[in-house]
Amino acid sequence: MPGPDLPPPSAPMTVDALLNRWPTGAQKVELVSGVVIFTGHFDERDLATARRTYPGRCPVLNADGGLEIHPGGAGEPTPLVTGL
Repeated sequence: MPGPDLPPPSAPMTVDALLNRWPTGAQKVELVSGVVIFTGHFDERDLATARRTYPGRCPVLNADGGLEIHPGGAGEPTPLVTGL
């Protein structure tokens, strides 16, 4: 699992969390066909944060460890970055 957990809301933010957790840990952000792609090394903790941040959207982790925010709709979206 990359990076530390986010500190609790009552604690100050740490440098390690800022450099590794989404969204501040993103190395690059792109918009492709209406999908926001955050490049970095993210995991389920970041996916849970993205779900709370973008209600009505469909965040997914892609094959490169990045985070994609797809428009809302029925079903789970297919990541654009598949690692093929």
